[in-house]
Amino acid sequence: MWRTTTCPGPGGAMSTSVHASTSGPPVRSKRMAWDREGKAMAAIMASVLLALLAVVVGLFVLVKAADVFVSGAARLSAALKVPPVIIGAAVIGFGTSAPEMVVSAIAAGQGKLDLAVGNVIGSNVANLSLVLGVASLLCLMNVSSGVLRKEAPLSTAAVLLFAVLVQGGLERWEGGLLLATLVAALVWLFTGNAKGQDSELLGEIEEFLDEDDPPSARQESLRAFIGLVGVIVGAQLAVTGASTIADELGLGEGFIAITLVAVGTSLPELTTAIAAARKGEDELIVGNLLGSNLFNSLAVGAIAGLVGPGTLDDERLASVGVGAMVLVALSAWLFMGTRRTVEKWEGIALLGAYAVTLPLLA
Repeated sequence: MWRTTTCPGPGGAMSTSVHASTSGPPVRSKRMAWDREGKAMAAIMASVLLALLAVVVGLFVLVKAADVFVSGAARLSAALKVPPVIIGAAVIGFGTSAPEMVVSAIAAGQGKLDLAVGNVIGSNVANLSLVLGVASLLCLMNVSSGVLRKEAPLSTAAVLLFAVLVQGGLERWEGGLLLATLVAALVWLFTGNAKGQDSELLGEIEEFLDEDDPPSARQESLRAFIGLVGVIVGAQLAVTGASTIADELGLGEGFIAITLVAVGTSLPELTTAIAAARKGEDELIVGNLLGSNLFNSLAVGAIAGLVGPGTLDDERLASVGVGAMVLVALSAWLFMGTRRTVEKWEGIALLGAYAVTLPLLA
């Protein structure tokens, strides 16, 4: 900007000079605008970092507390003389999906159905692509005939049912249907076990209960209660942090749920699968992952529909997300059934499906 200055010259005559100004209002306003933008960006980044910390801490507390809750609830049931097979079906089965259940319940209760549904979809996809894929790279994954006969078709059917019902959202009656299907599936799945046809499962349950240390009803009640409180607190932190990240970065809550939250809640399955693969317990890995998807689709899906029914804001969840979930479930079942194994190249294909899905949902 140019500024004109008039001043007295020799003999009282007035002289005029013109020089450049570097401190005019336009420059100052630009500088102030940049300062405001910088402060706003810094505030957003600080909010995102705090929210990310809340998610990480929440997921850590959630996973650890879920282990405490499952252990306490299972041993409490044993102290009350509940049959081992019922403990395996109701307590341990539900307990392994406790993180997903509580996260989806809290999210749905707050009207964040996208986050609740995205958590189910993301966990199902991660289990049979990320977790199974990584495990298959460590060892050849053998699949027993019993798993192919019961768990595999039942888990795939549960995924397909959830995929159909979640189109457009979830209504309360659809949540009720998922819950009724879960009860029927458990009755069919564990009927043979109750008749003593699966001694391996009973052995695993007895090992989990650690009969060398007899459970005390009072002590295990306290343990289960502390675990439950930890699960709720951790889930609340994770949901709040995930919602904040989505809002600040302009991302959908469903995308955050499928990536950050779902992977976090699937970390126990991943670490367990890696440890089991190194020990050669490959059949246990497949059964656990299929069982986890069964409970995610039916139990967690039912809770989301019953607690917070509604429609999905992000249409990509019902199209891309559900499509990836169904594709991964069918592919994993196909790989298991061809030679009753999951080989390395098949694991790489599953990992590739997971990697391709994420950017499509961003």
